[in-house]
Amino acid sequence: MTSAHDSTRRKVMAALAALPLAASRAQGSEARRQGSRTLVAYFSRSGNTRVVAGLIHRARGTDLFEIKPARPYPEDYPETVAQASKESDSGYEPALEAKVSAIADYDTVFLGFPIWGETAPPIIRSFLSEHDLSGKTLIPFITHGGYGLGKSQAVLASYAPKARLLDGFVMEMDQERRTMERVTSWLSDVPST
Repeated sequence: MTSAHDSTRRKVMAALAALPLAASRAQGSEARRQGSRTLVAYFSRSGNTRVVAGLIHRARGTDLFEIKPARPYPEDYPETVAQASKESDSGYEPALEAKVSAIADYDTVFLGFPIWGETAPPIIRSFLSEHDLSGKTLIPFITHGGYGLGKSQAVLASYAPKARLLDGFVMEMDQERRTMERVTSWLSDVPST
């Protein structure tokens, strides 16, 4: 697919994914306190992980926190890949836009993110470094484009060694794009009527 198509798709997905969460998120990326002892914290570039976060949030009545870098990743996908690769290779942890102010109030943290370069994105390492999850139950929910979990479990175990790490939810999210590509390719061979 073209870069323009990917950009448009990402914007549409982000807009659609944000709709059900708009009322749930507090201003300034602060976790909205609803008195829950469970937090859903997530990072999402394209909106796929945001959708899963919203489903968990609504089903469990949790508090919600969107993990955002202080300096956003580039809109251009290849630029993001290059930047994330450099960050991962060097061990760089990008600054967070905001932190969960009362992480100690939570017993359980659902942590969502996409797989980047066969591992957790660098911003997830930042989140784990900035938040003490000792004694908490950590439940990952992970989206990926066909490569599975990669090294993400090792990252979680390493950066939250005193948390109780449970098996999480893992889902390949690229089916939509592959379906669109196959239909588009097929239609290009179908004569116009």
